[in-house]
Amino acid sequence: MNEKSNKLILPAFLLSTFLGPLGIHRMYVGKVGTGIVMLLLTLSFVGLIVSAIWNFIDWLTILCGAFRDGDGRKITQWT
Repeated sequence: MNEKSNKLILPAFLLSTFLGPLGIHRMYVGKVGTGIVMLLLTLSFVGLIVSAIWNFIDWLTILCGAFRDGDGRKITQWT
């Protein structure tokens, strides 16, 4: 499973930075289910905290180049 994703790091990083708790960056890379979960979590205060922590972990993973798309392929290209 050494395939590279056709998704780009930069859009995922920017979406995570500015719209992170909404899960839009996860929807962009094809992880629609978990993106919707993050979106729904933001509707409550406790859920927003959970979603913010989850987003921070995703943000770090994207920044380190270890984030994967919905098919499990590594996202390696910035632009």
